[in-house]
Amino acid sequence: MKVLADENFPRAAIEVLRKAGWDVISIAEQCPGVSDEEVASLCADRQRILLTFDKDFGELIFHRGLPAGSGVVLFRVTPDSPEEAAELALALVASQPDLHGSFCVVTRDRIRVRRLKPGPGY
Repeated sequence: MKVLADENFPRAAIEVLRKAGWDVISIAEQCPGVSDEEVASLCADRQRILLTFDKDFGELIFHRGLPAGSGVVLFRVTPDSPEEAAELALALVASQPDLHGSFCVVTRDRIRVRRLKPGPGY
C-alpha cells in the first residue's frame, strides 16, 4: 500500500505500517509545516492515499475541489496509542482493499467510504 501520512499521523504508527510492508511517505519527516493544500497536491502528484486526522481535508476535497490523489482516509477517532492508529489502518485495508478514488472516514465502530468524482489529480 502506498500512502502519504499527514503530519498529525503518529510516527510510531508509521513505523508499524512500514514493518507491515507499506510504502509510507511522512510529511513530518520530509516537509513538516506545509499547508493542507500542499499536502493534497503532493498526494495527487505522487498518487498516494492520504492518512490523516485532519477534518479540513473533507472541506478541501469536496467543497474547494482540491485534488485528492489516489484517495483520503480520515481517522475520526482519538487513538489510545500510536499503535492503535496503525491497527485501524491495517483493519481498514483488510475490509476495504481498494481505497483508490475513495474518501474514507474511520471511527472505532464504522468505516464510511465515498467514491470521489474523477477529475484532475484522481
